[in-house]
Order: sequence, then structure tokens, then C-alpha cells
Amino acid sequence: MSYSSAELMIVNAARLLRDRDVVFVGVGQPNLACNLARRTHAPNLVMIYEAGVIGARPARLPLSIGDPTLVSGAASVCSMYDIFTLYLQRGNVDVGFLGGAQIDRFGNINATVIGDYSQPKVRLPGSGGAMEIAAWANRCYIMTPHQKRRFPEKVDFCTSAGFLSGRAERQAAGVRGGGPQAVVTNLGIMEPDETGELVLTHIHPGVQVEQVQENTGWPLKVAEDLCVTQPPTDEELRILREELDPRGVYLR
Repeated sequence: MSYSSAELMIVNAARLLRDRDVVFVGVGQPNLACNLARRTHAPNLVMIYEAGVIGARPARLPLSIGDPTLVSGAASVCSMYDIFTLYLQRGNVDVGFLGGAQIDRFGNINATVIGDYSQPKVRLPGSGGAMEIAAWANRCYIMTPHQKRRFPEKVDFCTSAGFLSGRAERQAAGVRGGGPQAVVTNLGIMEPDETGELVLTHIHPGVQVEQVQENTGWPLKVAEDLCVTQPPTDEELRILREELDPRGVYLR
């Protein structure tokens, strides 16, 4: 069965999740990845949404973090303040799913401006809760298409901290979370090395290493044991297309 680049990215992000993970979920493609994981290999996944929903089991695709479908069947509903203080900052969130307009060499994310902050070329939506998630989640996964403009050597503005200029600087900053553990794109997967620099560890079927390097804004290192990901299964694609996003809102 053929598949799109979006489906490939979502499936590979879903496979990173473990059963019983507590996941801070946003809308869009990360939401699809989490719901796909819960319907396949991680049935006990606990999904938390920023608006204050814990243990969400949405019957349909949520349109926003405040969609009423998130409440039905949820384990608990509380305030946004409680979500960030009693769950995220205390270390009770295993995974945060993030995206951004720019991701740099050390996994720092820009979702604020393109260009100089005082006179930006483009003003973006900003952080939302991503800054706190990047700081305090036990591990973070990032999803974004692999384009050179999205992967500069250094972000124009650091909205959410990855490893800053390296693991030592993140540790010195005092944040407890483990930082970005993988960046999933439509070309492959990058993971941080011992310094915190992103390294290509997986490529998708049919993708060449040179293709990934050409679409990255720094001299991208390649792992010695580079792997090729498994393509989406027919069942994963069926769940995505028929159960989770039948209208193709995020799969287009």
C-alpha cells in the first residue's frame, strides 16, 4: 500500500512511544501519532492535553486542545495550572511531542520569529506550552518536514530549549527534563550524540544519506550503524485513514 510523507512521519513517531507512557499531546500530527500508538502497540498510553485533560480517549479527531471530545471518557479534568505544575514540572510526564519552524544543530526550537526579533521577516505563533514541555518532560520528540530552511545551524530565536550549545549547557541551566531524544522527519530520524548534537541515525526506505545532508543547514554527521526504518503497515495506514483522520485534515 502506498503512503504519503506525512503518514510515514506520523507512523515512525508513533513507534517511538512505549506502552504506559504519559504523553503531553498537542493537536495535529503529534495527536495522530499518539492515538495511533494507543490503537496499536501502546494500549495503555496516557494522553494529557494542555487544557487540563488527563487520560483522554477521544472518539474522534480533536480540533483543538479545548475540543469537548477530549473530556468524554477521560480519567480527570483539571486546570491548566495543575497540568503544568503538578504533572509536568514534577516529572510525571514521560514524553512531550513538539514541532517548530526551525530546529537547529542541538535540537533548539524556534516558533517565534524568522529573522531578527526586533524586525522579523515572519512572526510565528510563539511558544504556547512548548517552552515548559521542552524543559521538563522526561524526553521530547520533535516532528517536522525535512527542509533546509527548517534546519539551520542555529535558530533565529530560541523558543524552546534543546541542548542549547551542548549537553553541558542544558545541565547547567538547571532544567530537569531529558531534552530532545529524536527528531522525526519525512526523510529519516536524527538523535543527539554524547554532546547533544543531532546525528542521522535512521533513513526511510528509498532515501539517500546525501539527500538528508543536502536538506540540513549544518554538516550533518551520520551514525556508523545507520538503520533503515520499516515502512508503514497496512493496518497502521488503515487506522490513520479510516479511524483517526478520515477527512484528511492532517494527512494531506
